[in-house]
Order: sequence, then structure tokens, then C-alpha cells
Amino acid sequence: MSARPVAATATAVAASADSDPCCAAPLPVLGRDVTVPLVTGGEVTYAALDYAASAPALQRVWDDVAAYAPYYGSVHRGAGYLSQLSTDLFENSRATVHSFLDCRDGDQVVFTRSTTDSLNLLAAVLPADCQVFVFETEHHASLLPWSDARVTYLNAPRTPEEAVRTLEHALAERDPYGPALVCVTGASNVTGELWPVKELAAAAHAHGARIVLDAAQLAPHHPVSVKESDVDWVAFSGHKLYAPFGSGVLAGRADWLQDAEPYLAGGGASRKVSRRADGGVDVEWHTTAARHEAGSPNVIGVYAIASACKALTEAGFDALVERERHLIAKVREGLAEVPQVRVLSLFGDEAPRVGVISFVVDGWNSSHFAAALSAEYGIGVRDGLFCAHPLVRTLLGSDPQEVGECGAPEAEPGERSLNAIRVSFGAGTPDEHVERFVGAVRELVREGAKWTYHTEDGRCVPAV
Repeated sequence: MSARPVAATATAVAASADSDPCCAAPLPVLGRDVTVPLVTGGEVTYAALDYAASAPALQRVWDDVAAYAPYYGSVHRGAGYLSQLSTDLFENSRATVHSFLDCRDGDQVVFTRSTTDSLNLLAAVLPADCQVFVFETEHHASLLPWSDARVTYLNAPRTPEEAVRTLEHALAERDPYGPALVCVTGASNVTGELWPVKELAAAAHAHGARIVLDAAQLAPHHPVSVKESDVDWVAFSGHKLYAPFGSGVLAGRADWLQDAEPYLAGGGASRKVSRRADGGVDVEWHTTAARHEAGSPNVIGVYAIASACKALTEAGFDALVERERHLIAKVREGLAEVPQVRVLSLFGDEAPRVGVISFVVDGWNSSHFAAALSAEYGIGVRDGLFCAHPLVRTLLGSDPQEVGECGAPEAEPGERSLNAIRVSFGAGTPDEHVERFVGAVRELVREGAKWTYHTEDGRCVPAV
């Protein structure tokens, strides 16, 4: 998807002292000065390289939330000044997200708890007998919610063009008269590779299907335009978009949302409730986004998402994307210099991607390697199957029943690994963090771990 033109602020594009002059400075995030102890002695500034799981909150977002906190009040239900202020802030945040996603007129923005919650909401409002098409490469958040529908799981494609052909073939064989939905990621949470969203949307619509975009990994790195990509819905989480935990978004077409029973029944979703003569209750539900937002909303979380949307827009995605390409190149070039490292990919080395890279190291248990990066170098990454088990097992060729032990290498050099290591970064990552990571990988492979590790509660940890 091409980027919408966004003006970059002078602060965002100012060259940082530790990066290429062509690249923007990292955005200020919480925790950038936190130090952590090393098992080998001393402390080091923590290198947070697990953005794909949860990105650190932007300082701008935290400051905005702190400024609002004294004015916190109930939403939609109070006559007092603080309640009215909070209601305005909540609804203005909805408008901000609508603009950030470049939604169509008439599209609804529903606030949820997360991407997972958003996609489960959409699954709950599917029309009867809806067919769902989803690639096995999806995160579990978009792979698993469709149990009440007729689901077709599509095999992992090896090129973007194959992804489009696979979907077209599957849709051509479906019942053309029933409703259908395609669910696809915008950027893989395992490989970071960008998917051909616009082309998949065109294929879906050509066969009478709708499409929902899982933008959890895309929205923090690239602009997302509902209009330009022509998707019907988009879902993402605040905690990956540099906002604190607890809020998500489902935005898109209103008709299926309006036609279905509320996702949750309760106050806020109901417009009018009355007793019947027979003792029952009649309910008139809202037709707006409130229909699926029962209960007191997470106004702090919603405002944090809106603040993050504004911060990224003002920073300018062109500058943020360019800086991220600079970091991706540093990591990939550094890993390429270590023969024992194999980077995982569906679409190949030249495929465009965001700052998410997964890899295995010959002769190393991935949990052991990640534990050593943390304990000996102060670097936080993730190991395992990344809530995308079918995809990672396809890339690794591993069996679901196989497990690895922490304390010793799980495989001989050249043999396949049973899980993987993921390094991920974004708008708040300084060059020093990725440089330290590349140096640590090189040193661990060459010299081995300096400490002893064992398995404790299913995790690899340094021995006391």
C-alpha cells in the first residue's frame, strides 16, 4: 500500500547523532533510559527489541494521558463538567482514529480491548452461513475466531502473487450466493513481510466477498488507508501502536455491525429498555458504534490510541519508514555475516517488510539464545512460535509434538530448530540497540554463553 502524504515535523526529521543523516531521529518512548542488571556483573541500558509483542508507549502519549487524568470522568452518562469533557474527548478520539485510518464516510470506529477482541467481535456479527477464508500464516488472533462459520484455511503462499492466486481459486469454488469474508494480515508478525492487501481486497470483491485487514503489525510502521486499500474492516491494538495496554479498534462498514445482536449486552449498547405486559423485556439497541461498546468504556485507553495516531501522523510516516528501513538493513546485514544464522521468510530476501525479523541459530535452542541475550547483554527479544504456530512450523519444518530443552543446544549444526527467535523494533529504537544486538549474536555464536541456564516453569532462565 502506498503512503498517504503526511507532513513531517522538524523534530521528527532532525538527524540523530547516532544514525545516518538521511534518517529521522527515534521518537521518545518510555523506558529509553531504564537500566537492567547483567548476570556477568554491572548494569546496561535496556534494549527493548520486542516491539512486535508490545511497543513501548510514546512519551507524547504518556504526557497526554497524564494531562487528562485529573479531568477523568464518566462517559456518556454524566451531566457534570468532567463527564461532558470526558465524553467529548472519547468521541473526538473516535474521529481521530477514523481520520488516521482514512476511513470512508459512514464507516464506524468501534473501540475494543485489542486486535483479538476486534476480530472476535467481527466473528460474532457474521451473517448466517458466512464462509470465511484465512491463510494458515495468520496470527492466532485472526486464525482462530471463526469457529462458528464455515472456514477454509489456505496454505502458506511463497510469493505475494501466489497469495492472490490461491485466494482467487478458493473464492471461485465457493457458493457465490452466500456471504463470505477474507481475513488477512497486513504485515506478518513472524517475518515482517508486507502482504498484497490491495490486490487481495480486489480479488475478494471480484468474487462477492468482503475482507478484514489485521493491521496489528502494519499500523505502527506504515500508514493504513481503508479507502485506498479498499478493505471492508481494519483491526489493530493500541499496545502495538505505542499506547498503553487495554484498547483496540475495529473500523469499517456499518451494516453487518448494525444488523447483528450486540457483542456484549448491557448499558451503553441499549437505547431503550421497557417491560412487557407478559413480564419480559423489550430492548432497542443503538445503531451506532455504541451498539458493541456496552459497559463503561476505557476512555484512558481510547485517548491513548488517539494520541498515538496524532503523534505518528505529525512525525510523518515517510520519515519513520525511511528510518526503519535503515534499521532493518543494519540487522539483516549483521545477521548475514553469521553463517550459523538463518532468517525466516515466506516471500524471499527482497520482499518489503517492517521491523520484524525471526531467525534460528544452528546448534542453539532458541529459548537458550534469547535468555542469554537478556541476561548477558540486556537485550529483550522473543522466542517461540509467536502465536502463529502453523506458520512458524511451516517455516521450520518442525512437528507440533517436538519440544526442546533449555540447558543444551536442541539441534546439531545444520539441523532444523524447533522454535525461533524474533527481534522487532520501530519508531523508538536507537541505532545503538540494534548494533548491540548484532554484536551480541555474533559473540554468542562465536564464544558461547558465559553463564549456565536451566528450564524453570517452562522458560529458560539463568541459574542462580
